[in-house]
Amino acid sequence: MHDTQWRVFEVFHQSTRGEPHVHVGSVHAPDAESAVILAKEQFSRRQACVNMWVVPAEAITATRYEDADMFQHGTDKSYREAFGYETTKRARAVGDMQEI
Repeated sequence: MHDTQWRVFEVFHQSTRGEPHVHVGSVHAPDAESAVILAKEQFSRRQACVNMWVVPAEAITATRYEDADMFQHGTDKSYREAFGYETTKRARAVGDMQEI
């Protein structure tokens, strides 16, 4: 039995120069050159785009959800986060003092 499916290519596009590339979808194509043409037609006609990456899906290696423990922090460094500080009250107090 012959394979009737073309290869899957993941498409990433960059909306403006200097911005990160963002995954926008995938296309099926027989080769990379055809995938670029199909991706351009599919994903850049309606969205602003200055650059596009087309990557064979089999070339992407991803973590498994079962391996979530690999993202756990080894030590607690929550003191580096700014979520505990009340900056809005301090900013209001400084603003009130300047009016005096």
